Amino acid sequence: MPALITLIFILFLSLIVVRVAAVALTLTGMSREAARFQARSAWTATGFTTSESEQVVNHPVRRRIITLLMVARSVGVVTAATTLALSFVNVEASGEGWIRVGLLTIALFALWLFARSSWIERKMSLLITWALERYGEFGDRDYGAMLHLAGEYAVMELKVRPDSWLANRTLAQLDLPEEGVLVLGVTRQEGDYVGAPKGGLRLHPGDTMLLYGRAPVLDRIDKRRADRVGTASRQKAVTEQKRIEAAEKEAVKE
Repeated sequence: MPALITLIFILFLSLIVVRVAAVALTLTGMSREAARFQARSAWTATGFTTSESEQVVNHPVRRRIITLLMVARSVGVVTAATTLALSFVNVEASGEGWIRVGLLTIALFALWLFARSSWIERKMSLLITWALERYGEFGDRDYGAMLHLAGEYAVMELKVRPDSWLANRTLAQLDLPEEGVLVLGVTRQEGDYVGAPKGGLRLHPGDTMLLYGRAPVLDRIDKRRADRVGTASRQKAVTEQKRIEAAEKEAVKE
């Protein structure tokens, strides 16, 4: 039984390690979706040959994060396999085989619920972000020195999803500067990069945008869907940006 408890703990710890790595990657400017995929790919050693992996390999901090994750995986897999084997040693003699299978099934289901909980994800992301920014070093993030990133401002990669408010619209229609967001570039799904794109550029699902602005605003744009709630979110963001700009003008006058 102690071996079974150890196995469950190792699986739980694996979820935490992957989550920490994903958040760390987002702090370097990667989109949440790309960061999660790359972290899971490195942990499971599958799917790490996509074009997005170039964004990791060509970035020193991201490369270090993925390297540490791969090292942790190699240790964790061996430990988990050994512990799993020990969990079912002599189960026939003790008659606890089905009990242990049941406990393991319940534990795996609980871990699945834990991993799927959006509330837990938000709380963990906030805590992990605070810890990494306080004790980690992410000074090599993309464009950080050039754009003088500080406070709430950040550079972020955002992948356009099919249901996103961004999809199938031109940059002129989106008018992101009204929300205080600048579009630095767009990487097409097929790999072509458009730097300093013009207003006539139409975004398609699968494109990746490189945005500069306040992190909370970028996060809301990433979550915004093409529905009435998304439209309301857009209007709220524009109103908030106008309020900020008015406050900044007043501060300059003083």
